[in-house]
Amino acid sequence: MTAADLHQTIETVFRIERARLVAGLARLVRDVDLAEELAQDALVAALAKWPKTGTPNKPGAWLMATAKRRAIDWLRRDKMLRRKHAEIVQELENERDTSAEEVEAAIDDDIGDQLLSLIFTACHPVLSREARAALTLRLIGGLTTEEIARAFLSSEATISQRIFRAKRTLGNADLTFEVPRGRAREERLASVLEVIYLIFNEGYAATAGEDLVRPALCAEAQRLGRILAGLMPEEPEVFGLLALMELQASRLTARLGPEGLIIPLPEQNRARWDQLLIRRGLAALERAEVLAGATAPYTLQAGLAACHARARKAEDTDWQRIAALYDRLMEITPSPVVGLNRAVAYSMAFGPETGLKLINAIAQAGALRTYAPLPAAKGDFLFRAGRLAEARIEFERAARFSRNEREKAFLLGRAAACG
Repeated sequence: MTAADLHQTIETVFRIERARLVAGLARLVRDVDLAEELAQDALVAALAKWPKTGTPNKPGAWLMATAKRRAIDWLRRDKMLRRKHAEIVQELENERDTSAEEVEAAIDDDIGDQLLSLIFTACHPVLSREARAALTLRLIGGLTTEEIARAFLSSEATISQRIFRAKRTLGNADLTFEVPRGRAREERLASVLEVIYLIFNEGYAATAGEDLVRPALCAEAQRLGRILAGLMPEEPEVFGLLALMELQASRLTARLGPEGLIIPLPEQNRARWDQLLIRRGLAALERAEVLAGATAPYTLQAGLAACHARARKAEDTDWQRIAALYDRLMEITPSPVVGLNRAVAYSMAFGPETGLKLINAIAQAGALRTYAPLPAAKGDFLFRAGRLAEARIEFERAARFSRNEREKAFLLGRAAACG
């Protein structure tokens, strides 16, 4: 293996392990910024040592042990330590002679997942709703401020300041990084669900870069959703979100063509849909509905995904039912994006001209002024209505707004198909 290949391998391992490192370290030092710095220090140490010694059998455990030793050094240098920090130092000193795997296991909480602990901490009520989601996407999803800004339809400067203030607020609050219990856990649940779904969405349709999908993010969101379902088995929206993610993830391998370009849902090879994930999703949806969550937002969206999953062929899709579900969703959680998806459903159920009337009203509101899916959807409606010259303009406009190279290529291809 060349030096360049080894360097790439180390960075790949770090990207995979980064969220767990930050989660475990944050719980120890009670400071998110410091936890990120310590994790980065571990990466620097790996870049210096692994080329000489080789990649360890358990690189994640090696990185964690190294970062924790850096934490000990930092705690020693800090003259303003409180008693709890002194206790942490003593505990870590006692673990110095243990294996890296034992050190890593020692910081597991009673739920057995440090990432979930960090998510609940990042969703603390001392932070605004927007700050909670942005911070967790940064810490858990490893997204850049640009990617988070696109996810929130906001500016990079706004997101950067939001994350900075959120970290500072958590630091000043002197919180314990753990999953809350009882009522405190229930109060933070909505934010936690929102964050997990935002992480999934960034994996399902990447907002920027060369990759249209980021399966690792989807898998991480699904894993967290499954953990949460085990933790809160009586919460319908936990199962509603889990059902939604499982059903959407079942289509991941069929979403891309040989050249990495998107394949629209009606054109996908349904034989490539993951039947195990579909069964899991439908089971979770049934559980959510049994728990009286049939009209809750995530459960409604899972119901929409189930309409596609149950259709063996694209022409079997019950678009009128989908349109009706979007009507209910719009009543419960009205938003421009829900309105756009509702317009798509209406265009499929009642014809493209019907969809155009709805989408034109959304466009006039201006909330999605630079949102690529809006002109992309309008272009599709116009294309199906036979108004090709107008459709081409909209597809080209959508391509200009897109920050994802694969998505941009797909949209330009649709524009070219208009002649």
